[in-house]
Parts: sequence; C-alpha cells; structure tokens
Amino acid sequence: MIADVLRVPEELSARVPAEQRGPGLDRDAVRLMVSRGTEEVGHHPFGELPQLLAAGDVLVVNTSPTLSAAVDGRIGDGRGRGEPVVVHFSTRADRRHPAGRAVAGCWAVELRRPDGRGSTRPRAGGPAGRVVRLPGGARLTLEAPVDPGSVRLWWARVAGGTAPELMRRYGRPIRYGYTDRDQPPSAYRTVFATDSGDSGSAEMPSAARPFTASLVARLVSAGVQFAPISLHTGVASAEAFEPPYPERFAVPPATAWLVNAVRAGRAGRGPGSGGRIVAVGTTAVRALESAVGQDGRVRATDGWTDLVVTPERGVRVVDGLLTGLHEPTASHLLMLEAVASAMADGDALRRAYAAAVERRYLWHEFGDLHLLLPS
Repeated sequence: MIADVLRVPEELSARVPAEQRGPGLDRDAVRLMVSRGTEEVGHHPFGELPQLLAAGDVLVVNTSPTLSAAVDGRIGDGRGRGEPVVVHFSTRADRRHPAGRAVAGCWAVELRRPDGRGSTRPRAGGPAGRVVRLPGGARLTLEAPVDPGSVRLWWARVAGGTAPELMRRYGRPIRYGYTDRDQPPSAYRTVFATDSGDSGSAEMPSAARPFTASLVARLVSAGVQFAPISLHTGVASAEAFEPPYPERFAVPPATAWLVNAVRAGRAGRGPGSGGRIVAVGTTAVRALESAVGQDGRVRATDGWTDLVVTPERGVRVVDGLLTGLHEPTASHLLMLEAVASAMADGDALRRAYAAAVERRYLWHEFGDLHLLLPS
C-alpha cells in the first residue's frame, strides 16, 4: 500500500484556494496529473481537461452543497465557564438510516478542541448524556456513539433550535489546521452545487472545486456530457484507514439512463473514442457503484449507502476517476486502487503519488488533481 512507502511533506498541503495564490488566478489554476493504465504519468494544467477527454465521455458530478457545519459550543454550566469545543455536524439520520429508528432525528457529530489558531484538534466525545451549550440558547445532548468501537462520532439531539438553523446562523465551513485561515462559504461551494433544503455535505466534494463555468462550457463544446448525482458527505475520516460511514445519496433517473445508454453504445469503438464514465470525486464513485445491479446496469436510487469500494470488490460501472490527492492512510485510497486495478495496472497509483511528491503537487481540498483513465 502507498502508506508503506510514501510520506507527504507538510509543506505540500494547499493552505489557501488556488484563486488566492496570485493575481488574476481562478479556481482552475491547479495542476492535473494523469495516469493512463501502464503509460507514464502525465502532467498538465487543469485547464487542459477538455483535450484529455473525448466526445461522448460522461463526467458524473456531485451536486451536494457544503454546509457551514462547524459551530462553537461549550461544555459547562452556561455562565461563561466550562470547556470550549467546536461541534462538527456530520450526517442527519432518519428512519431509513441503516442504524434504525433509534437515531431518527439525531445528527452524527464530532466534538473538536479549538487549537487557538482558528482550527481544531481531535477530541474524544462522550459520555452519553453530556450536554453541549450552543449559540442562541440551543443545547446538544450526546446519546450514543455512532460506532460502538469508537468515541469520535456520536449521535446527538438538538433542543432549543434545529441543527440547520444553527449552521445557517452561527456556523462556518469545517477547517483543518493545514489551512491558513477561515474562508467564506462560497469558497467551499462547487459550480455544480444546488440548493437542497436543509441537506448538504459536512465537507466539500472537493474534486469538483476547480471547475469554472467557462471550463464547463468548453467541455460541453468538446462533446463531454455531465451527469448529476448527490451524495451528502460526512466529516472526513480522522483515523488511519477508517472506512466511511453510511451517507445519503441519490442517482436521478436521467443519470441512470445516460450512463447505461453511453455504456451500451460504446461497444465496438476504438480506444480513446469516448463513452467513458468518469466520476468526479470519490463521492460520485460511491453513489454510482451503490446504484449498479448485478447485471451491470445503473438504477435510479434514493437512500443510504454503506458501500466501501475496495480492490477486492472492484468497480462495475466507473471507467475513470478525477480526484484530489489523499493522505497515504486515507481509506479513499482503497477506492483509487480499485479504479487503478480496473485499468489493468495495480501499480499506477504508487507511481502517480511518488511523482506527485517529486513534482511538488499540493494536497487536500484546495490542492491539485489526479485523473485516472484506462489506456
């Protein structure tokens, strides 16, 4: 695995969005590394994406907006004393959640410790019954751990308000210590995001962040099609190799039809002639692969997924992946290895990440991107 051989230097963390790194820059001012099967790794400006895809290719994009999911709180007596914490609201449960009726109306939350620089550090949650006082007189009560074997995420219930109201009035986007400063919510909204009521992602579906309206127009002019899905992400996995928790997703009927039609119509075409299903981000992979049946056809679906894509499970419908650069211990790398293995080259990921470190690519949500395609 990559974690066995690769260390990402701290200075390769992207600390600010691309458009803040110099005058005249836009979101698409990032680099793009390209892996094609057994070929050598290629390096391009992200703006060359239309030349790297072909007419008939389909980009599957996540339309989930990013919530202002970080809200300040305090554990104490309500008179200005007690421990300050930051609540990261992750996922709202309902009666269809895999955990069952016991969590209906609850949110999965993570309590974090302020680090004094505007960011946070990990902090264990619990115990059950603990109350966190929130702005506006609201209270958050921890009920049970999401995973009985972990104290990181807890099911919690809000009283004296609602979680969406708290996030809208008092929240800010979740920020980690490798970034320089807080950013406005607009910095975490992709060009594909659509309003979806009180639903959204705790953390940005960041692979789509570098897309701009003008780049989308160029892709469409080149014959590339777009297919929307939604998957509302929870907080990022903080533990090494921790798998993602169940997340709410939807694959619309039009997307299912388009993906199936394009895959059926590409039979007999030559290499590079289009018709590839390229997921923009690991969230799009998880949604699509959760909606495909044993017959290989994608079906319109609206529900929860606990699917973890691994090399052993493989991918059934995704041909390529556009994604950011992930920490060597992130469980997302198992998904990337599955996509790379489907391209008949299980070592492609190792070569690409070694090249990314050598060429000083930038990591995390404001960083550079990696495109995996078949030969």
